[in-house]
Order: sequence, then structure tokens, then C-alpha cells
Amino acid sequence: MYEKRRKQILKHMDKGSFALFSSGYAPKKSLDQHYPYFVNRNFYYLTGINQAYSYLLIIKGVIEKTILFVEKRTPERMLWDGVVLTFEEAKEISKVDLVMPNTVLDTFISSILSSTRAASYGPLDNVYFDFQGNFNIREFAEEYSEKLKVNYPYLKHHNLNSLLSSLRSIKDKEEIRRMKEAIKITDEGLNLMMKNAKPGMVEHELEAYFEYTLKKHGVTVSFNTIAASGPNGCILHYGDNNRKTEDNELILFDLGVYKDNYASDISRTFPLNGKFTELQKKYYEIVLECNKKCILFAKPGVTWKELNDYAKDILSDGLIKLGKIKEKEELSKYYYHSIGHYLGLDVHDVGPYTEPLKENQVITIEPGLYIAEDNIGIRIEDNILLTKDGSINLSKELIKEIKDIEAFMKK
Repeated sequence: MYEKRRKQILKHMDKGSFALFSSGYAPKKSLDQHYPYFVNRNFYYLTGINQAYSYLLIIKGVIEKTILFVEKRTPERMLWDGVVLTFEEAKEISKVDLVMPNTVLDTFISSILSSTRAASYGPLDNVYFDFQGNFNIREFAEEYSEKLKVNYPYLKHHNLNSLLSSLRSIKDKEEIRRMKEAIKITDEGLNLMMKNAKPGMVEHELEAYFEYTLKKHGVTVSFNTIAASGPNGCILHYGDNNRKTEDNELILFDLGVYKDNYASDISRTFPLNGKFTELQKKYYEIVLECNKKCILFAKPGVTWKELNDYAKDILSDGLIKLGKIKEKEELSKYYYHSIGHYLGLDVHDVGPYTEPLKENQVITIEPGLYIAEDNIGIRIEDNILLTKDGSINLSKELIKEIKDIEAFMKK
């Protein structure tokens, strides 16, 4: 799998070139503590290695070679921070040609650029980096690029980030399998919250049931959970999760799971007392109709603009029929985000938003309505795989019909 992906990179590299990627590192939190490590998704995509201070070197010269540089396992390292991969384990996972200690990276690159090594690889005149938005990844690429410009001014420097984004946007069977697993765990956590929901709970009390499910499966959240009750449901990126809920209120959950580095991203809205009010039902049905119709509308060839416009038409028509607004332009007061995004190794995954959708991309469909004056916020979000002729709802098992939610919460 990873070898096949690297071959795609090699295909786009000029002959007489090399590419260098970093896995990144966890920034320091205090003297002896670090923030959680989050691997460079492009590095992981090419290697399957989820370990800080690792580097991938791809050489396309007279011969082609891929070399992984990783931290060497030492007794002291194991005592303080635990186990790191052995060279053999790293090679087995990544299927690279060679694994070396990360301490020799600079020396090795100098050697392949020296005249004495020309017999092995031939002259190397081009270097490729992953210049991207992630700070410590971009910082590494920029600093290493500048160092090479000083020492080897003849090298031409290129950016592989756009190519990697394009490759990553098309999912293979293994990626889809992992995302299905993430969705399955998300479903379990949501069900546990709905079973235990009742008015008077603090938002984070319900969130704790979801966190328990994740701990049980040994996975992590893919982003900070939004547990937004009543008026908080109208705040798109609400995250305090500390309000005490009340009777006859809805609670909006936007949450997800990372399973083997692949994300789910689901939104569901349900009544804390297990029963929708008549007004809540009216708004909810508009959002649900939009969700279901947009899933059917999404297919290869459709653009994001068409999908967004289609969603806005459905939502505005629903509010006009309800008498909430008179003109379509008034929708922006109650709906103020786009219909979805790409999903994969990142929650907001890479992908070309200016191009039509393609087969085997995975996207979210997440319409919503946010009626602040009624303390009602509703969002229904599903994870959708685009197929040759249409789409498959990967999260179809997560209940969202009013009758199903009420029946489930009544048990």
C-alpha cells in the first residue's frame, strides 16, 4: 500500500532528484512534558509510520531508492519514553529499501550530493519538499531547503504538497475500511449518550459517555467534541461543554473518532427528554430533508458550489413554507456554513474544492439550522463515499429519523 503510493510520487519527480519528508514532532508543553504527538499526515500516507523525528528520503537517480530514518531504540530511551520501532519493524511496516538511524540523515544527504557518490545515484539536481500549512512540518521543510540552498546552490527546489493532496483525496479500500471502523465506534458512543440523556445534566456529563466509549476501544477523538445544548447549539464551534441542560431542549453533538489514523465526523441532534416539541420537529424535518436530498445529489461530476447551492435552496424553501423567512437571501441568518468537506486522514481533509467531486472521495454532508430566538440549533452530518454513479452513506446505521430517535430514547 505505502510502496504503491511512493511510486506515484516517483512518477512525478524529475530524474536526478530526491524528496525529503518529516514525520514532525510533539511541541514541548513544559520542562519534561509534550503536547500529544500528531504525525504529519502526508508522511504517514507514504510510510505508515506514526513516530516522531522520522524522515523519508526518496531518491530518483540512476537507481531508485527509498530510505527511512528513525530514532534508534536505546535502553535509556525505553526507560524514559517507552518503546520505539526497531529498524526491522519500521521496514516491515513501510516496505522501504533501507532503514537508518535519524542521526545520520544530514551526513547521508551530503554523501549523495558529493561527487564521490555520483557513481551510485548519478547527479541529483532537484529536491522536493512538503511545504504545507502544518507549522512544524513546514518549518522543517523551509529550514532544510534554506540549508541546501546555501550548501548546494545549483539544486532546484519543488513542492509536492499539491500532488499529495490530490493523491490523498482518492481513498482506497483499506482507508475506507478504517473510516467505517471509526464511524462504528462513533455510533456506539452516540447511542450510549442517547440512552443516558436527561434534562439537568451538564453537557460534559453526556460527553463523558462518548469519552468512555473511546477509552474502551483505545482510540481518540478526531477533534474536540461539541456538546451544545439549547442556545449553545447556535454556536458553530462551541467547545466549553459546561452548561446545565434544561427540559424540552435539544442537544447538538458534533464529534468524531480517529481509528488507525482515519477520522469520522458525525453530527446528531436529539431532545434531552427523549421527545421533540412540535416546533423542534418542524425545524428538524427541514434539516433532515436537506441532509437526505444532498446525499442523493452528491456524486462524481458535481461541484461543491452546486452542492452548496442545492442545500441552501432546500433549507430556504423549508423556512419560507414555515413562514420563518420571506426571501431566500434571509437564510444566512439561520444557516452560515458550507454543506461539507473532505474527510480522511484529517477531519477537514485535503482535496480540491474548485474541482468536481470524484469517485472514491469521502465527504461530509452536514446541513443545519440555527434559530437563536428559539434556542434551537440543529445539525445532521453523515460521512459519504462517492461511487461511480452516486454515493454510499457510510454512517447510515446512525439513527436520525425523529421516530427512530424517540423510540430509541424511550427504551
